[in-house]
Amino acid sequence: MEVKRRTAEFLVEKLSSVSERTRNDALCELRLISKHDAESRTLIAGAGAIPHLAETLYSSSHEVQENAAATLLNISISSKDSLMSTRGLLDAFSHILRSHSSTSPAAVQSSAAALYSLLTVDSNRRIIGAKRDIVYALIDIIRNPSSPPRSIKDALGALFGVSLYPLNRSTMIHLGAAGPLFGLILKDDRVGIVEDATGLILKDDRVGIVEDATAVVAQIAGCEESEEAFRNVSGISVLVDLLDMSTGSNMRIKENAVSALLNLARCCREGRVMEHVRRMCLGVVDGILNVAEDGTDKGKSKAAALLDLINTKTLSSCSGGSPLRDSQRRYNYMLHQSS
Repeated sequence: MEVKRRTAEFLVEKLSSVSERTRNDALCELRLISKHDAESRTLIAGAGAIPHLAETLYSSSHEVQENAAATLLNISISSKDSLMSTRGLLDAFSHILRSHSSTSPAAVQSSAAALYSLLTVDSNRRIIGAKRDIVYALIDIIRNPSSPPRSIKDALGALFGVSLYPLNRSTMIHLGAAGPLFGLILKDDRVGIVEDATGLILKDDRVGIVEDATAVVAQIAGCEESEEAFRNVSGISVLVDLLDMSTGSNMRIKENAVSALLNLARCCREGRVMEHVRRMCLGVVDGILNVAEDGTDKGKSKAAALLDLINTKTLSSCSGGSPLRDSQRRYNYMLHQSS
């Protein structure tokens, strides 16, 4: 351990060298060590590397930015408190994210991933969520048609972490998150994001983008401002469509759609939100029942709660037919099982 400590201190000291080559060589070594040696991460942080790495994110060299951001990501696995207590670190991440269209995609991805790592700590969500420039930059990444798929996924991960703190949800709505999120959920002709029945994104290796986007939507639905924002982009109808059995959405997407509708109904004017469900009650109820029967435990619980909001009166008010009677029987059975 002592050898590792001395090595960390030696390399961190080199980050202050007047020689650019010496600084870059030390940075490369720190990135490699922090990636493969878990013990060295706390030692590197303890040796004072974080302020140097944060400052390095402002470098004009994309390679240097990449190495610094990747090292910070590695350190965040073991030394979250050290990162959060470093003055200027979040501003440095913000700089990278705000420059996402002109800087290294790898640096953007590592910065967003590092934020996601920090956001796994409850107390950090309020602090990071209060940095509106960071939240806006993450939204801009998922909005930008030229953003690489990996950047979009990492930005969605960070946005999900931000949204886990309830008071951040209205901030995300006010900063325009709803439109870009639903834009990712819908078929996007410019990049070919198409969800198939297996739950895979068909082009550009965009696996999981729709799932991640709906997960964020489900969280931000839990604030009063979400109803109007969702309506402005036809978001509620999109959520209803995702539960239609004919769309082929996978279970994770369906569970997220159920969660979003439930949060909307609970946080907003329930009757207005549920009207969208009632308009397509047969197809939607089948989708909700599918989650209630085959979803995860959490998904089943939320589906049962949403079914309870829809209630049997809603089903009986729809047009008749044997498929509807089948849904009615399944609905009654699920209510009996959950009671």
